[in-house]
Parts: sequence; C-alpha cells; structure tokens
Amino acid sequence: MCQCSEPTQCHHHLLLLPPTTSCPALGDRPRPSRRGGAAADAEAASILRLAAPMVGAGLLMYTRSLVSMLFLGGLPLSGGSLALGFANITGYSVLSGLAAGMDPVCGQAFGAGRATVLSAALRRTVALLLAASAPIALLWLAMRRLLLGAGQDPDIAAAAHDFILFSLPDLAVQSFLHPLRVFLRAQSVTLPLTYAAALALALHVPINFLLVHSLRLGIRGVALGSVLTNLNFLLFLLAFVYLSGGLIPTNVVDAGDGKTAIADDGAGVEVEWGCLVKLSVQSCMSVCLEWWWYEIMVLLCGVLAEPKAAVAAMGIMIQTTSLLYIFPHALSCAVSTRVGNELGAGRPERARMAARVGVCGGAAMGLVACAVAASVRNGVWARAFTGDDDVLRLASAALPILGAAELGNCPQTAGSGVLRGSARPGTAARINVTAFYGVGLPAALALAFWPARRDFAGMWVGMLAAQLVCAALMLRAVQSTDWDEQAARARELTAGGGDADVKSSGHADAAKVRADKGMLVVTVLT
Repeated sequence: MCQCSEPTQCHHHLLLLPPTTSCPALGDRPRPSRRGGAAADAEAASILRLAAPMVGAGLLMYTRSLVSMLFLGGLPLSGGSLALGFANITGYSVLSGLAAGMDPVCGQAFGAGRATVLSAALRRTVALLLAASAPIALLWLAMRRLLLGAGQDPDIAAAAHDFILFSLPDLAVQSFLHPLRVFLRAQSVTLPLTYAAALALALHVPINFLLVHSLRLGIRGVALGSVLTNLNFLLFLLAFVYLSGGLIPTNVVDAGDGKTAIADDGAGVEVEWGCLVKLSVQSCMSVCLEWWWYEIMVLLCGVLAEPKAAVAAMGIMIQTTSLLYIFPHALSCAVSTRVGNELGAGRPERARMAARVGVCGGAAMGLVACAVAASVRNGVWARAFTGDDDVLRLASAALPILGAAELGNCPQTAGSGVLRGSARPGTAARINVTAFYGVGLPAALALAFWPARRDFAGMWVGMLAAQLVCAALMLRAVQSTDWDEQAARARELTAGGGDADVKSSGHADAAKVRADKGMLVVTVLT
C-alpha cells in the first residue's frame, strides 16, 4: 500500500516457508533476553530494513507520475486531471483498499508457518479484485455521460473519457500487482520492489515518447503509457520471483548444515472466503475514507473566492502531501508486517514492541515532515509547478498548515499499520469516519466558508484538525491493545491452534532473509 530482512535459502531451491523444527534464528529480530533500549534498537533496525526499499519504490513511482504530467498540456491536462480524480475515487482507491485486507492474513500466516493460508490469500484476493474490477469498468465506460450530466464542459469531458477509456486495462494489472506486493512484503521481500520500479521507470519515458509524439496518440498515449509501465512493474516482479529459484513443494526446506527437512505446514488449512472478504471490505473503507477526503477538498476548492487559483494551489498541495506520504506509508507497511509476523508466531510482547517502535518512528517522521514543509513556504517548492502569483500566495499560506498536519498524519499512518497487522481494519475505518467526516469536514466548511471565511487556508486548518484527532484516536487504540488477546485471534485467523510455545520457538524466526544475496521467497500458487 505494508518480515525479516534476509530470504530463506533452501538446499536446492528457494521456497516460502521454513520447517516447524530446527529453524534458523533470525538475526534481525529482538531476542527475548534483550531488554529496554537494546530490544527497541533491534526492532527499529528490522523495521528500517523493511521500509527503506519501499520508500525507494514509492519515490520512483512518484517520479513516474510527474513524467506523465509533463506529457500532458492544455486541454488534455484538464481532462487527464479530471479523469485521474474520477479513477482514484471509483477505482484505484477501491482496489488498493481491498488488497489491504490480505495484509494481516499473509503477515500472520507467515509468522505462524501456514503456507496454505498465505498462498490461498493471494489467489483469492486476486480473484476478489478481478471481480470488483468488472463493475468499476462499467462505471468508467459511462464516465462521459456522468460528467455531462453533472454540468462539466463537453470538451473536458471528452478528453477525460478518452483518458479513462485507455486506462481500463490498468484495472486488471492492479488486480495482480497489489496482492503480489502484499504477498512478497509479508515474507520480507521488499528490495525487489525498488528494482522493479526502477526498471519500469527507465522504460516509462521512451514508452510515453513513442505513444504521445511518434504515434501522436495524445492523452490516450499518456494513459496507455501509465498502463504499460504498471504492467512492466508487475512483469519485473514476477521475473524476480521466477529467477530467484524453482517452484518446488513447500514442505521441503533447509534445516541448516546442508540438510533438508519436512515442514509441518498445516496442510489443507486455508483462509475462509468470508473472513478474507470481511477484512478486505473493512480495509477498503479505511483506505477510501481518507483517500476520498482529498478529492472532496479539490471539489470544494471550485466554490472558493478564487476557484481557479485555489484548484491549482490544491494540486500543488496534494503533490506535496503525496510526496511526504511515501515515507509514513512505507513505515506503516513495515510495522504491519512486523506486528502480523510476531502475532502469528505467538509472541505478543514482540508485537507490542514493534507497535511502539513504529508509532515512535512515525512521530519522529512527522517532526521532519513538518520542518520540510515549513522550510519551503517561501515559494521555492511551489514555483516548480507554477509562476502564477495568486497560486503561489495560496500555496505559501497553506504549506505551514500542511506541515503541522503531518505531525498527526505520520503517527496515525503508523498506527493504522499496527491495526492492520493485528487484523483490526474495522477499527481504523471507524477512526477515519470520526476524524475526517465527524471533525475535519465540518471544521473545513466552517473555517473556509462560514462563519470564519478563511477561504483556502481555512480548509487546510480543517485538514489539520482531522489529522490531529485521527492521530489521537489511533494512538489510543494502539495503547489500549490487549496483545495476548490479539495473539489468540491470530491463531484463529490462521487456523493455527496448537501449542503457543511451539510457535514462539520458531515459526516467525524461521525465515532467514539474506538480502545481500538478492534471493527471494516463493511459493507454489497452484
């Protein structure tokens, strides 16, 4: 959206899960004998090793979006922006949220040593996203009629329809890409995300040049170029998985000292459809509620005192917060995986430590983001997007407020990773409803329009209120967590049962990931 740091090495091949006995210990996990600062430092190092490659991948994909914007201009830019907003609200946010439902399942299943649960979650999530793509595609096909019915300019509506029509294949690509990223991340495989993103970005510029300039497809070429880049990203990830080793039965594993062993994988145990769909729907609501809030902010800018300048300034602000969000999002994914792995392994104290370190890291990240946003309030950053004085004035006034909002956004994003890793996306969804729509939206309306009439800056103060309330509620949920209860829920989710002492002796410690050897963990998916 997301683990040990080094992949398991088998005697002949690489595979998904370790044995339940004779498991090698993970060097990057805090040992039970460590106390206080030593355990926290070890946990912080584990989270950092997971998050850093995801930050690299996020920055590369952000650069890809900027490149796409450079190939748009004039009317296509308006149409493309409108189409992207429509696609985000009705499609991409939904698929991303649904895929997040497999996050706790895969993380806890990997910690518990349940290969069948892990691979079944991947297959079923792909099927779920493909099924959800069908009604989304029908809605996208009707986009032009919907925009004209809403009073949009016919030329802009036509351009937006062309863009989204050629973006339709992206629904199928994302239906495979999102689950695969979660599946790999749950096994501590994050470095290939950076490699695949870099290779996809290297091809993005020539693909766009060919489609837009050589073939003269215009806005259609930009949309198709984004689809092909995402497809390349997916194919590169699959290539990394395939080239890392053969697909062999998951019960043959390396027991150390050049010997192989048979893993008691809980064969025949698979995650239930009802459980997976429930988690996916709750995760979808949690993701979409926050995502849609930004789209609502864009729409509200159209009725402010200076609508054109406000919409343009909002575009700059969203680009800014999107860039800053890459870092807490990577942290959130890493924390989710660490919490899920430790709960699946029956180690609630280590899960508690991962949660605390992650939230503290989010708070520190918020301070840095706040300082960065405040330091560019003089217009240096905004001038990279526009030279319009009215837009620069609005953006400069709002950037310090955006920075203050990051003080809440970063820790609450880390907290949402804790809730996701402990299979509580419903709690995160309720918090988002309360913070963004119960507090943030009324505050933004009151401050931007009546009675305060603070216009564009008032709207961002409403965002600040939403993020601070969301952070407070998220931290309260994390602090009040009964970790022993969550470990018991993890055993139920993965159908682990059995003796918790057996789990704590090995399963999450069993996958030793050697990132420096560039090896990946794979599984039989059929």
